[in-house]
Amino acid sequence: MSDVVSRLDVLKTYKLYVGGKFPRSESGRVYEVTDAKGEWLANAPLGTRKDARDAVVAARAAVKGWAGTTAYNRGQVLYRVAEMLQGRREQFAAEVALSEGIGPKKAAALVDAAIDRWVWYAGWTDKVAQIAGGANPVAGPYFNLSTPEPTGVVGIVAPQAGYGHSLLGLVSVIAPAIATGNTVVVAAAADAPLPALSLGEVLATSDVPGGVVNLLSGRTADIAPTLASHQDVNALDLTGAIAADGPGAAGALEALAADTLKRVIRPDLDPFAQDWTNTPGTDRLLSFLETKTVWHPMGI
Repeated sequence: MSDVVSRLDVLKTYKLYVGGKFPRSESGRVYEVTDAKGEWLANAPLGTRKDARDAVVAARAAVKGWAGTTAYNRGQVLYRVAEMLQGRREQFAAEVALSEGIGPKKAAALVDAAIDRWVWYAGWTDKVAQIAGGANPVAGPYFNLSTPEPTGVVGIVAPQAGYGHSLLGLVSVIAPAIATGNTVVVAAAADAPLPALSLGEVLATSDVPGGVVNLLSGRTADIAPTLASHQDVNALDLTGAIAADGPGAAGALEALAADTLKRVIRPDLDPFAQDWTNTPGTDRLLSFLETKTVWHPMGI
């Protein structure tokens, strides 16, 4: 009769995703992530202001290459993300279920929706110029053409609450920003960061250049003000910020962003009211685009 040897599970070590690499937090600290019942799930890195600044440096370095990539190629890269996420569907369904306290069927449906969301935005990459630009009528012998260009580095406070926020909501704010050629630094949901940190592993194997997406976990009040005040961040998506005044909340972050004239997406008054399963419109695609207008004389 053979001996039954018990073994310990190999617990996953979650790390930040910055510049295409997986560093631990600069502070070396972690915090406990629990499920809906308060039971321990994992330790997540406690991102700091220094980590946020490092992520901005990585995002800025990636802007030129990513913005210069053809729209068609960006669509191929986003579609590749969907392919890789599909291959890890079961893992993400388990993480979403534990993070949001929902059943396996609902969690699987949310993962499927997140995969479809990547495909949806992949299809828009080479079409958004047709709705954001065009030929303008002018009084004179000139061609006047307007074309959209990415804003640059976008700081994102990911959805922090509501059904589907941990993965589907996260994808819904990242994908449109990078589809149009921007790079992003994301403060993941503090209470449910595990799907976001695992998403970094998918991005790293999906042809997404390092620095295009940077994912930080930790206290939003530590990370978000750094993004809001940073002079090398061009725009700010406050979807996951609390729509109130106070340190780290939307009012204070908007005030910090105003000093550097950032574009800002404001959060909903009720974060639980956002239904991430709805089909997205084009608002987020157009939010972080600049318009370049060119005049050219007509030939005689």
